[in-house]
Formats: sequence, structure tokens, C-alpha cells
Amino acid sequence: MSGHVPVMLTEVVDALQPRDGGRYVDGTFGGGGYTAAILDRAACEVIAIDRDPDAISAGEALVQRYAPRLRLIEGRFGDMEQLLSAEGVSAVDGVALDLGVSSMQFDQAERGFSFRASGPLDMRMEKNGPSAADLVNDSDEKELADILWRYGEERKSRRVAKAIVERRRDKRIETTGELAEIVRRAVGPSAKDESDPATRAFQALRIAVNDELGELERGLVAAEQVLAPGGRLAVVSFHSLEDRAVKDFVRSHAGRTPSPSRHAPPRAAEQAATLREVTRKPVSPSQEEVSANPRARSARLRVAEKVTA
Repeated sequence: MSGHVPVMLTEVVDALQPRDGGRYVDGTFGGGGYTAAILDRAACEVIAIDRDPDAISAGEALVQRYAPRLRLIEGRFGDMEQLLSAEGVSAVDGVALDLGVSSMQFDQAERGFSFRASGPLDMRMEKNGPSAADLVNDSDEKELADILWRYGEERKSRRVAKAIVERRRDKRIETTGELAEIVRRAVGPSAKDESDPATRAFQALRIAVNDELGELERGLVAAEQVLAPGGRLAVVSFHSLEDRAVKDFVRSHAGRTPSPSRHAPPRAAEQAATLREVTRKPVSPSQEEVSANPRARSARLRVAEKVTA
């Protein structure tokens, strides 16, 4: 678990308010940072979930360290309701979700999540199913452009998609280094203070390969279902697509769905509110944390509390 730096650790644990005898879900176990901090804060229990088999294997040492208060399950957090039910658990006092790719996945070139060191163009969190290479080499030009625009907000998505299709006519694109070079040439140079030109394309492909936005939607619904009244949901997101999805979900379940027009009268909530917004605006990491861990700079934390059974 070395090298894994959990983002906004103190803020997340403070938001969950762990208490003795409580039960909490870490839906994105990763390197176990949130899990360990929750277990250290109170004499409570954590059920941790991760879809990456490598994270599950690495986490066994933590399971032994905190036995019997930690259970580690391989699976998707979108399925947490069924996973908890299989463990005989119907309600929990808190759920933490740290979205996106973990430091461990990002730092392993062989997993194909990063363009900083060339490796196989993979990006599969579960190590099965279609890879990023399959998507890049088998999708038609329009589909590629749509993925780059929808999930990466890449302004030059059509140009990048065209460049990819032209290159793969000669040979399949198999490595992160090859793809990054193609994208950089298509996008062109960026200002010195901006991220690498390949960043948005890699984000888009990763999200598509792992259905991350669909998983987030399912995870939010599941979390709202399993939380006991008074239980807290803490979600850390890393880009606007995720943060917007979390914001919209919480507000709609808190009865804050906006009216169709600012001139129209407020409409009655279609159903009773089940969540309360604890954070009306997202919480950002401190400057000290960003200085120590640059990957935290785009992180945003939103917190909600279950208000009804």
C-alpha cells in the first residue's frame, strides 16, 4: 500500500462521524486509507469494497490487522446493497466513496491508466472485459469522438478521433505511449500551467472502459438505500462530470430539484426528502494538502445525511 495518499482524509472521516459500535462502508477501498482512519477513530466496523482484485489482495494485511472489525469484499460499490445483504447487513451508519483511479493503479504502468510511463493500453479496473485498446482500435470515428467529448470534455474530440483512426490503419495502437503521442499531436501544445494535452482523452477512455458514471449513479442510489437515518454519505470526486452527478443526486433527494423556469412557482417535491445536504458547496482540499499531494488539486468533497427510513 505504499505510495497511496488518501485525499482529504481528515475531512472525509470528520464528515462520517464514526462512533463506537457503528458500521461503515468504504466503497472504494483502494489502499485502505479511509478504512484504516475510520477504524482508528472509533471502535466500529468497516465493510470495504473494491472492484480491483489487486486492491483486495493487498488489503489482506489490513484485514488481519483490524480483525474482526474489517470485512473486505471484491465487487462494485454500485452493487453494495446486494453485497451487504449477502453479508447479513441491511443498514449502515456511513458510506465513503473516493471516485476515479487510485494512486496504486495510476502508478503501475502495466495497468495502462497513465501516459507518464508507457505500458499496455488497458485501463480495466477489474482486469476483465474490453480494454482501452479494444475501444481505441475497434470503435468507429464518430463513436470515439463522442466518448472523448462526453467523458473527457475534449474540445478537439473530432480531430483526435480522426488522428486515431488514421494511425490505426497502419497498425493497432497498443500502448499508452503511442496513444498519448497521437493525442498530443492532434490537440497541439497547451499553456504552461495547463495539464498534459493527453489528460482529457485518457480520462474519457478510462471512464468509458469502466462505465464509471453509470457505476456512480448506481452507487449513489445504493448508498441512499443502505444508510440508516442519521447516516452520512461522503463522496470525493475529481472532475466536473462526477461532481455534477453527485450534486444533482443529493439535491434531488433533498427536495431541491429546481423549477423548470425561474418565473414558475416552486413545485412540490414528488416524494419526501430522504437526504439532507450537509455541504451546500463542495469542500476543496487545503493548500497544504495540494502542495504535498498535487493529485488532490481537483478533488471535491460533498456530504449528505439520511433523514428518513
